[in-house]
Amino acid sequence: MNIMDFNVKKLAADAGTFLSRAVQFTEEKLGQAEKTELDAHLENLLSKAECTKIWTEKIMKQTEVLLQPNPNARIEEFVYEKLDRKAPSRVNNPELLGQYMIDAGTEFGPGTAYGNALIKCGETQKRIGTADRELIQTSALNFLTPLRNFIEGDYKTIAKERKLLQNKRLDLDAAKTRLKKAKAAEARASQLNSTRLEGDNIMVNFSYMLNFLHVKWLKIWAEEVTKSEQELRITQSEFDRQAEITRLLLEGISSTHAHHLRCLNDFVEAQMTYYAQCYQYMLDLQKQLGSFPSNYHCNNNQTSTPAPSASSNVIGSSALTSTSGLVMTSPSNLTDLKECGGSRKARVLYDYDAANSSELSLLADEVITVFSVVGMDSDWLMGERGNQKGRVPITYLELLN
Repeated sequence: MNIMDFNVKKLAADAGTFLSRAVQFTEEKLGQAEKTELDAHLENLLSKAECTKIWTEKIMKQTEVLLQPNPNARIEEFVYEKLDRKAPSRVNNPELLGQYMIDAGTEFGPGTAYGNALIKCGETQKRIGTADRELIQTSALNFLTPLRNFIEGDYKTIAKERKLLQNKRLDLDAAKTRLKKAKAAEARASQLNSTRLEGDNIMVNFSYMLNFLHVKWLKIWAEEVTKSEQELRITQSEFDRQAEITRLLLEGISSTHAHHLRCLNDFVEAQMTYYAQCYQYMLDLQKQLGSFPSNYHCNNNQTSTPAPSASSNVIGSSALTSTSGLVMTSPSNLTDLKECGGSRKARVLYDYDAANSSELSLLADEVITVFSVVGMDSDWLMGERGNQKGRVPITYLELLN
């Protein structure tokens, strides 16, 4: 029963406090009550904290969009994070593209120029996908997590103490208002008590009765003034204490900025590593692909042979280099080679995997001997390397003087 009485009393006291704050807040908005202003330093700290919170949220959200453009994937990761469970591994876009390229190259045939190039491009795309995954993991750990910890941790604490400071200020201003009203009522009571009525006995007796009531009223308001003054001292002390706590928390924003700066450096370093890896992967891929003849790139109907016809693009000692680094050769050299029936040395431009036992596998930059055989397809020559001999595509070769 006592516990219930205590709960009822506490509930009534809390309701009274809430009502008092609501009245004070409303009167301040209507301009009917005075408001205690915070000192300039504290106001600047509050503004700095609010600004930090707003921009941290924007940077964090946009970084998440940068690292994971798929909104559905972001929602899924958010749900798993809230459930404290690990999100299932997902193939990213470069890895998926790489797998498609590898499958297509295998379907077209690794021995064809297009199929071989697709496989190499696919492998590079998968390596880029792995680097992309590492970038996301590193950025999430070293950059996004500290930002999120500030929003969900430090700033929530600041917001809580700031709200408490606002309540203490309302309590302080409400106490000031009550004291002001109590002093005004006390002044009116003193004024009424000093006024005496003169006249017949009835009026005199009535005057005595009023004086008696005025004295009682004066004592009541004197007690109210004393009570209000005591309440004002208490609320002033609580407000000052809460203002100091809030100030100390807000001064920690400078340390937060320093910490976020270190995290930003980590993020930039992770991006630098990622782009450097991608650049190196593409350089390696470019070297592996070598110099594709321009006629090969535009011939979309070629299916059976890995190279274009000899009439339009053949090997030779006079190399013509285009702006993309592609090497073309003069057709007269091939004619001379076929007419004389002799052999020449040739440099291999890029790797070639033999499709069957009649062909010779090639490695980029190696030098082999080539010669023409009567009746052989114009797109091919016979290649010889030591005891190995087989057909080689002419577009993979560059004749040497």
